[in-house]
Amino acid sequence: MKSVPVISFEFFPPKTAEGQAKLREARRQLALHQPKFFSVTFGAGGSTRDRTMETVLEIRSEGFDAAPHISGISSSRDEIRQLLDAYQQHDIHHLVVLRGDLPSGEASVGDFRYANELVSFIREHSGDWFNIEVAAYPEFHPEAASPAADLANFKRKVEAGANSAITQYFYNVDAYFGFMEQCAGAGITIPVVPGVMPIYNYTQLARFSDVCGAEIPRWLRLRLQEYANDLPSLRALGMDVVTDVCERLLAAGAPGLHFYTLNQAGIISTILQRLPLPAAR
Repeated sequence: MKSVPVISFEFFPPKTAEGQAKLREARRQLALHQPKFFSVTFGAGGSTRDRTMETVLEIRSEGFDAAPHISGISSSRDEIRQLLDAYQQHDIHHLVVLRGDLPSGEASVGDFRYANELVSFIREHSGDWFNIEVAAYPEFHPEAASPAADLANFKRKVEAGANSAITQYFYNVDAYFGFMEQCAGAGITIPVVPGVMPIYNYTQLARFSDVCGAEIPRWLRLRLQEYANDLPSLRALGMDVVTDVCERLLAAGAPGLHFYTLNQAGIISTILQRLPLPAAR
């Protein structure tokens, strides 16, 4: 029997009361699509730690699974230990574990240089309490020395105790399936869920992509540039492109889709309505 694809959504913790209200409305709309979980990001160096916790607890109070992100960069073992204990006290069993980004102006990486070290520490401290998601990079991490080195880094996270992975976003479906073939060849068998980035505007997408190493295919970049001052046309094109990516991923057996929402729901809801998924409640 074919399994139903898992849908999940990523939020960032809002800074203002207006942002909180906006996120609650986005969450209300996206909850109609029966997600397996919502995840909540963890700012560089843990800069949103308290707001991440507050957002996770609010989501859980609404009856949904929520997975806080946790990153090792610039964090000490004691800080991570306290955070893990707090999550366990709140009966949270799901984490997205990342290396993270060093805050601007800081020079120390803390006690965890790489994500696999943080995964190992979590397993040593908490055993199997947490279901651990890690990051994967079908188009390779921008700091990786080579594709082989990047795959080796991913395998170390799996061997350290990761249960599954979420990829960086991409618009080249072949990159994902090529990566999955490489994983199979390396003996990596955990589920790897494609990350999906809706297209809201060209400038924002280009900035994100330059930082994270996600490729915008030349034909798409040129079309988006052409529509840079025509937001309705740009977003219509973006919905068509992202829907096609999602359809191809699901048709070829991807285990699910993880949407980087930027705390917005409308475009994502339209994309999901176009896909061959169970009807929204």
